[in-house]
Order: sequence, then structure tokens, then C-alpha cells
Amino acid sequence: MPSVALAALLLAVTGVQLARPAVPVASPSGSTAARTVTADTAGTADAAGRAEAGGPSRREHESVVQILSHPDDDLFFMNPDLGQSIRTGQSLTSVYLTAGEADGVNSFRGGENEGVPLPAPDKRRYAEARQNGIRAAYAEMATGDRTSPWQRSAIRTAGGGWAELDTLKASPEVSLVWLQLHEAGASAADRPHSLHGLWDGRIQALESHLSSDTPVQETFAYSKDQVVRTITGVLERFRPTFVRMLDPTNGRETTPQMLPDHQDHMYGARFAQLALTEYGRTGGRPHFTVQNYLGYLNGSLPHVLDPQAVREKLHTLKTYAWTDYPDNYCDAEAGCGDRKVAGRPTGPGWVYGIRYSRNTSTSWLQSGAREGELWAFSVLDTRLAVWHREPDSGTGSGPAWTGPTLLGETGLDSGITSEKLPDGRLALFATRTSFDGPAGYRRDVVTAVQHAVGGTFGPWQALGMPHSAHAPESLDISAPAVTVGRAGRATVYLRDGDHGLSSRTQLSDGSWAPWRALGGRQLFGDPAAATDSAGRDYVFAQTLTSTVVWTQDAPGAPLRGPVPTALPATPLPPTVRADGDGVRLYFRQPGSGAVRTARFTAGAAPGAVTAAAGAAPRVTDLGGRAGFGPVSAAGTLLAARDGSGRLGVAELPAGPAGVPRWNRSGGFLFGGAPASATDAAGNTSVAAVALDGRLHWSGRDSSGWQPVGTNAR
Repeated sequence: MPSVALAALLLAVTGVQLARPAVPVASPSGSTAARTVTADTAGTADAAGRAEAGGPSRREHESVVQILSHPDDDLFFMNPDLGQSIRTGQSLTSVYLTAGEADGVNSFRGGENEGVPLPAPDKRRYAEARQNGIRAAYAEMATGDRTSPWQRSAIRTAGGGWAELDTLKASPEVSLVWLQLHEAGASAADRPHSLHGLWDGRIQALESHLSSDTPVQETFAYSKDQVVRTITGVLERFRPTFVRMLDPTNGRETTPQMLPDHQDHMYGARFAQLALTEYGRTGGRPHFTVQNYLGYLNGSLPHVLDPQAVREKLHTLKTYAWTDYPDNYCDAEAGCGDRKVAGRPTGPGWVYGIRYSRNTSTSWLQSGAREGELWAFSVLDTRLAVWHREPDSGTGSGPAWTGPTLLGETGLDSGITSEKLPDGRLALFATRTSFDGPAGYRRDVVTAVQHAVGGTFGPWQALGMPHSAHAPESLDISAPAVTVGRAGRATVYLRDGDHGLSSRTQLSDGSWAPWRALGGRQLFGDPAAATDSAGRDYVFAQTLTSTVVWTQDAPGAPLRGPVPTALPATPLPPTVRADGDGVRLYFRQPGSGAVRTARFTAGAAPGAVTAAAGAAPRVTDLGGRAGFGPVSAAGTLLAARDGSGRLGVAELPAGPAGVPRWNRSGGFLFGGAPASATDAAGNTSVAAVALDGRLHWSGRDSSGWQPVGTNAR
């Protein structure tokens, strides 16, 4: 039987199973690309198609903005998150930085096209065909009808140029913004005339490349600052509470098993990151969170999505790819989609996965020193956000939340790791990006500690990072994993830019020893760390094909590893928690999303690690409703994203037999990973940061899920 506290929590956070929202089906009502006249200022489009400067502002409760480098980056790397957002009926806007004109050939080689001459290159028409494919895919996700028409208009940008704004008539909360800048045209080849070259200062301006049927009539060119201002202007217009983008430091290492990411992905994301940092300094807007996604490398890692999610994602990609060519259902001279993708709509494994490259920590919710006291940490507006739940004051009013309180400067990367020190104070760890220095772009690991138990936090202290901060490969670092010894000294573990493991340990006087390389090859994602009851550290990391571990023979002894665990590679870093004289891992089964667990303990031989029942780990299937991402574990309560994108919770069974029953809770989509914590009285709470930018939590003394505060700045 569950404890009283857990039973109350499960009752609070669960309820009837939510069905997937029905998708309304609209009948065709004309061309999918209805054009309008151009406009002279940014704003909302009226019935005549002109964007008026003083029109009504977009003030939806939840507003998602996606910033992409190319058409299809969202379909390959952000779905099913994208489709789940569209089905909520809330505001969603996708911003495409480049025209995606590539070589202008709208066809593929091989397969059914073997021996068929390729069409003549036409970059303007190919860019238009890709736009038509995106419009069809979004219309189908939103209405069930790929031919549902769009309102297309030209708008002035804050950078002084023009952009195309498309609004889906049947679902006007869905918008597309096409900035139509010249793309690099190659993944890694030296192409100075690109976002990469503009970022590095090799060119002073990057020209537009207009699609063949766009309502934008004037060409233009942007400097680096103008690109940033243009993106910032889009953010000001659509007022996001949640932003999706690719990873700006995704690494350039290449092996026979890996495809290096596209340079437009990396540098387009850097432009977006800089614009978000600038936008984060402004007022009079909602708070926003940011989610980063892995690009090309996603196809080389273990499959994540369950078969149903793969089928849905592949269907959308086939719509974009115009796989029923030559049926010109969109009635467009340029064509109805991207025929290059039609040759392999799965991509090199991209259809099978989705991975957050940052913001995967499950340790951002912590209990305080008193019953009912909780602390929650996130990154809002690229700054540290702190929520605090005070214990009951005895006045009868009950515990109350305060926050979010924003601390420090902008530039903080998404995701906070928190640890409780032996004296009860909390220590925070994160990574930070700065747009200064000789290279104009650098990252470091930072930490902040409470001055006293339950008190304020000190300023961020920079811990640097392994290797030279100016080496391009060194910027591809993980989020920090942290352990705290009995003396209160922390050790930070980091997957470094060489795809190995590095650490930095706090000394007795509070200073930090230099970074130390711990070995390992071809590590990906974030490491996970915990300390057992004997005081020994365990650090788990992933390769392309397996999970490896470093352990200590005794508290304070050197870390040994990496040692194989006999576990397969998992879709995302596991969650690891102390479990007596060992540790327990919670992770996902590749290809299904089911939650699994295994227990490990340091072996008798130096450097050895064993499972509880012998050399091979005993893996227990804990069920779950598909989904992906890290699993939060506190006490006997588990929380994880399910296949709908919402939160599922379950209580672990008391004995070795039986599978926990998962219940869907919280009718909201959320970013990052959920977190849970058990307070001083043994009461467990669960929390997530929803796409509306607010903390949502549930616990023993809450009536279901409760948002904390408002999202006004």
C-alpha cells in the first residue's frame, strides 16, 4: 500500500486518462498559397492582407516560437513536440532564417529516379517548393487537410529588410515567418557566403534569396547586427513563452558512424541565441524558456520514439516531401514539396528520434530544511529563476509559493543542476554563454551557493571548462553532473569537447582544483552521477552503443573507469539515485519509451562495478506510456513525459514483483524534464515548467496541478 503522502500525491496529480485532442478537419477552400499585397511595417494582417503597425498584439496564454535554419529542421528534429504544440490550439510560430535554396534541384538520385535526368537547377523555385511542403505539413497537422489555405503577406523587419508572414486561415494561431537569407549550400565545406561567414566576420552582409512566388518584392542584405535585430523583432511581435531552436555548440567531430551537423544549424542557432539574450534584457513581455534540440547526430544514436510516434512523424515528412508527385494538388508551378527528402523521408535515422541537447536535469526541485519547504530552479529569459515555497507559518493560511525571482545576468544556458550540501544549503550548477572575448563566443561552467540555509544565493562563480576556451571543439560540453562529499566539497563532472569525461573538485579552502581528464571515448549527452551510502561516487555516461561507468573504490579515492555496464545505450542520460550501498538507474528502453531500472554497486576488485544479482545487470521493466526524456525519481514516485507530451506519474511497487501503474497527470505540455523531491516529513512533490513559462507543481497538500504566479514581467 502506498504511504499516506504518496497516495495523496497520486490522487492529486492523476485523474482520468486524457484522450489525444481531436484534430478538426477543414474542407479545401482554394489554393494553399493565397498571396496578398506587401506591407510597409510589421504587425498583424488585416482582411485585405496588409500588415498594420497598430494591429492587435499576440497575447495568447502560451506562445511557442521555433527558430530554424532551413525548412524541414522542425519536422526532422523537433517533432513530435511540434505536432503536440499545434494540437493544443495555442500560438505557434516557426521562423526560417534561410531560403533553403541548396543547389536548386528539386529531385533525388537513385531508387525510382535511377537513370532519370535531373531537372535543371532553379533555386527560387526549389525554395518555393520547400515552402509549399512546409505549408502543407503544418496545415495537415493543424486541420487534417494539407490544402487548407494560407494568408501570405510581406512585412517589414526590425533589421530593415522584408520577411514573408504566412497565417493559416483555418487556424490563425499557426504562423510561418520566412526571412529568406542565402544558405551555405553545404554541411561542412568552406562557404564564407553564409550565416557562418557572417558570424565570423568573413563577410559584412548576407543577401536575401527570395522564393519564386513570395509576396516579398524587394531584395535586401543584412549585417550581423541586422540579423540579430530581425530575430529580436520577431520575438517582440510573437511574445514567446517557449522557444525551440537547435544546438549552437553541437560539435564538429566526425567518425564513420556520425554525420557532422550542418553549419547553418550551428550558426543559425548562435544568431538566435544572441537575439534571445538581448531580448531577455527587455521588459513588458512574458517570461520565456528555451529548449535546444540535437540535429544530425540524432540519427546516429539509439532510437527514441515508439512505433506510433514514428508513423506519425514519417507521415508528416512524406507530406512535406511531396511523395505523391507528380500530383500537383497545390496548383503551384514550383511544386508541392521537397523532392530531395522524398528519396529518404526517414533521413539517416532522424525520423526515429528527438533529443534535447540541454535542459535535461531532473535535480532542479529541492526540499528545504522544514516540512513543506521547496525550492525550484529554472532558466527564464536566459537568467536564473528561483521559486520558493515557504512552510506553513502557523497562521492557517498554509504554505505559499513566491517567485519567480530572476537573479544574475542574461546568457545562462537552459538547465539547472542543484545539490544539497551537508549543512542544508543548496548549491546550483549550470553552463553560461558569453558573446565577448577574442573569439566572440565562449562558454563556461558556473556555480552559486546559498549564503545560509534557506537564504539568498551568492553570485555565479565561473569554473571555466576543460581545454582551451577558444578551441571550437571545446565548446561542445555537456550539462554538469555533480556529487557532494561528506565534507561538503563538490565534484563537477562534464562530458568535454573531446567527447571524454572531465572533472573539477572543490578543495578544503573552497577553491577548486584544475580540470582533470578522466578518459572515455565517443561519449554523448550528459553524464549522470550519484553517491552511495558508503560515500563512493558513480558517474554514468553513454557511447553510441553502450552505457559506461566510473566508480570509486572508497570515498575520496581516485575515480576508476570507464567500465562497461552491460547495459545498452539509452535514448537519453539515465537518472541515477543512491540506493543503499549502491545506486539505481532509471532510463528508457530504445524504440519504445518504456521506463526501466537497474541497480549497481562498486565491486570488491579495484575499479569493478557489479549489478545486485551478478555480473550482468538485472533490468526491471517499469512500463510507462511511451514518451521520451529523463525520468524523475524521488522516494518511490516516478515522473516522466508520456507519448502525448504530458506528464505521467507512477508509484514503485513495494516488492520485486509487479509493474507500477502509470497515470497521466497535468493537462499541459512542458519543457525539459520533470523533477520531484521529498521534504523533511517524507512528503513528495512533482514539478514541471510548462510551455506557458510558469512553474506547475503538485503535492500532498495541493488540489491537483497548480501554476505558481503569473507570467508577466
